[in-house]
Amino acid sequence: MPNIPEIPGIPQLWASTRGDSQVCVAVLDGLVDRTHPCFAGADLTKLPTLVQGEASPSGLMSLHGTHVASIIFGQHGSPVPGIAPHCKGLIVPVFTDGGRRLSQLDLSRAIEQAVNAGAHIINISGGQLTDFGEAEGWLERAVELCRDSNVLIVAATGNDGCECLHVPAALPAALAVGAMNDLSEPIEFSNWGETYQTQGILAPGENILGAKPGGGTVRLTGTSFASPVVAGVAALLLSWQIKRGETPNPQKVRTALLASALPCSLAGTEKQNRCLVGELNIPGAIQYLTGETVSEELASVEASGCGCGGTPVSPAVPESEPTRPASVSPAVTDAAVELAQAESAPGVEPQNSPTAPVVTSLAVNIQSQSNSAPMSNRSLRSVTASQAPSELENTTLVYALGTLGYDFGSEARRDSFKQLMPGVSVDGTMVPANPYDARQMVDYLNDNLSEAKSLIWTLNLELTPVYAIEPIGSFGRDVYAVLRELLSGQIQPEDSEEYVERVSIPGTLTGRTVKLFSGQVVPVIEVPNTRGLYGWKVNTLVGAAVETVRARTGEANQEAIERTLSSFLNRIYYDLRNLGTTSQDRALNFAATNAFQAASTFAEAVGAGMELDSITVEKSPFCRMDSDCWDVKLKFFDPENSRRARKVFRFTIDVSDLIPVTLGEVRSWSTPY
Repeated sequence: MPNIPEIPGIPQLWASTRGDSQVCVAVLDGLVDRTHPCFAGADLTKLPTLVQGEASPSGLMSLHGTHVASIIFGQHGSPVPGIAPHCKGLIVPVFTDGGRRLSQLDLSRAIEQAVNAGAHIINISGGQLTDFGEAEGWLERAVELCRDSNVLIVAATGNDGCECLHVPAALPAALAVGAMNDLSEPIEFSNWGETYQTQGILAPGENILGAKPGGGTVRLTGTSFASPVVAGVAALLLSWQIKRGETPNPQKVRTALLASALPCSLAGTEKQNRCLVGELNIPGAIQYLTGETVSEELASVEASGCGCGGTPVSPAVPESEPTRPASVSPAVTDAAVELAQAESAPGVEPQNSPTAPVVTSLAVNIQSQSNSAPMSNRSLRSVTASQAPSELENTTLVYALGTLGYDFGSEARRDSFKQLMPGVSVDGTMVPANPYDARQMVDYLNDNLSEAKSLIWTLNLELTPVYAIEPIGSFGRDVYAVLRELLSGQIQPEDSEEYVERVSIPGTLTGRTVKLFSGQVVPVIEVPNTRGLYGWKVNTLVGAAVETVRARTGEANQEAIERTLSSFLNRIYYDLRNLGTTSQDRALNFAATNAFQAASTFAEAVGAGMELDSITVEKSPFCRMDSDCWDVKLKFFDPENSRRARKVFRFTIDVSDLIPVTLGEVRSWSTPY
């Protein structure tokens, strides 16, 4: 299929709407050349991410990102008429032209950022090959955030040509998109894993016309270019709902696209699994949503594709990195760059081949929910003027948990510390200082606190740096002193009362990044003062909790309290680990930080021999004016009596300011569930 206007159902949709400015579509991809003539008049906003700079005419991922964005936002009357030219676009660069693999952690950041900025649809033409569709907790939670916020993720299935899965395409909550040719046949390299059989559809993905950076057009092939076709159609369907006076609902649109999919040409054969649920049926989706028929002649989807040649490009398999998150790499060979030099060329896709797991085509399984919550156009994470003090307006607050680390950024900086730090005596022999030894660093900073500013302080989760910490303002020196003390606590023996297991860091995202010595790029958060900088001294905490329970119940089982308290803290840190930027996550992290209060709330349950069952966070129906309040609920059960009613404790946390605060009294009740 050479041109977007030739896709069955597109012209009829355009006769009604070419998009609504209220509908926002985010493109998580390479850099986009927004100066291309096809984007003249388009409402596109580039969000600051870890990928810096502008699109390059010779850049592989600039080609990929520009092409994908033009399929959705290309203005009519330009060389590339896009599917939804009047919708608002968010450009969220995640792939670099240098080919740096994208970690699942960084992809999760971008997804949360898109939701925060008000996206209703997120297109991800990338993915990582997995054995069973499993993903790291970061990515799972980011996709869950989209589901809970009624944001639709549209992601490519991958181009490995196998019965296999990519993430996030295979995670519950997104719509997976495979590629088909002009004969309504799945293209050979389009993946067809089991999960895609219930949450994936086929769309035209062969020789799709799109823009290339620097001007001109190019035709490319792959699931990367089928995905924005579906994302654009979904945006038009939301716009259609608005035009009809309805509340637009991304999840209902997802359900309509799946429910109306038509059998492809392989239906009924041994290769029918390659068809996924079926092929894109725009008229059928409209009828599902509205009960109206677009036109009689479009009762079925016609064959798509132009039959042009083109060899898919194989993605590169990311190597294992024990201290880094799994990577999502857009694997494209130099052949794609060569194709971009021509006005038109055979198709290419930066994620297709059985040789590599790459985040180049992502799809998430979708469960039909015709009664999903209506689309929300508000940010869930950014603090608005009505939610927080004016100095925090238009900022993204962070309240994150982890362990402290430090980095030198370069060999020169590391060697400067090695020269300045005093040597140490080992069995009577003086040896040079080791700047990587945290004990030596703590001793050095104790006498030379000003040197703390020359380090890159990091917040880590399981050895993975997630933020760089930058103290600022008149209290900057005080913040550095606290960081030194917390680092000192982390190196104490685990049975010491001074041992610090975790720390909490409050701050604001700056939009800036820093490159670590390993080459990893992390965002910078500013910390203006020492408020909210806490260390979890678990041994001291357990002792205090025992006294609290004893004071309230008359007796205390220290072993049970330690087990319950550790379960509470570890559940948040490991099972519910997060980046601390959403309101929900900030409330959850503050609950863990304020664990002594939590211990006070469940003292009654612990004293009765109950143990922690679940932790949930819900928007609070009770809140002050200009605040953002969430209820953290702790549910306890009796491990020795399953028929005993469960106990629920709820406390409300206001996260509208830099430091969250608990509101009101703790409430509790019993429930049979």
